[in-house]
Amino acid sequence: MMSIAPEAIKQLKQEVGIAAAQRVSSGMVVGLGTGSTTAHAIAELGQRLKSGQLTDIIGIPTSFQASVLAKKYGIPLRTLDDVSVIDVAIDGADEVDPHKNLIKGGGAAHTREKVVDSLASLFIVVVDQSKLVSQLGSTFPVPVEVLPMAIAPVTKALADLGGAAELRMGVKKDGPVITDQGFMVLDVTFTAIPDPAGLEQAINNIPGVLENGLFVNVADEILVGEFTNGVPQIRQM
Repeated sequence: MMSIAPEAIKQLKQEVGIAAAQRVSSGMVVGLGTGSTTAHAIAELGQRLKSGQLTDIIGIPTSFQASVLAKKYGIPLRTLDDVSVIDVAIDGADEVDPHKNLIKGGGAAHTREKVVDSLASLFIVVVDQSKLVSQLGSTFPVPVEVLPMAIAPVTKALADLGGAAELRMGVKKDGPVITDQGFMVLDVTFTAIPDPAGLEQAINNIPGVLENGLFVNVADEILVGEFTNGVPQIRQM
């Protein structure tokens, strides 16, 4: 795949985030994902609310980051205790395979994302073309959220599954990344993931694991921002 300049990637993320936000109608309950692409969708929802194009939407944030952004853009927020249905969820991904399976968790929010995205009647994934892979695990490790006391046994159990686990460390913070749930994250590299559904289940069956970043049969639609003959376009996968 050709390499794309960071500015161009940023443009694609913005275009695809806006396209997803335009799928939201008044009165909807919207799952608000985490990450740079979804941030553009949240901003667009805020603009549409402010202009009056949209009314009465409710946001269900998947992370502290999503919550802060939603408040910044004036999107009313609720929790899962308050709603009976999520009409649409918009979220990014770190990898997307041809079967619409995902790896998520680059922002360490995959547990809440999986809860919200799985509950949504329509889950729209927003990515730029750099996130498309022929097989999951090609470019990105599988994030696994782990109880801190269980890091050592979980690391060993993951090795038995063929995964090399590395504790995710903070950037501009000494020590490991701590999730919104107070857990730690192991980034696990597998040489190949021929059976994402089986691996997702096997990892989650390890005592001490809260959730992992394999999203199998969760995504309904994938919106891909890509350049065609130098022009940014949105393609539905």
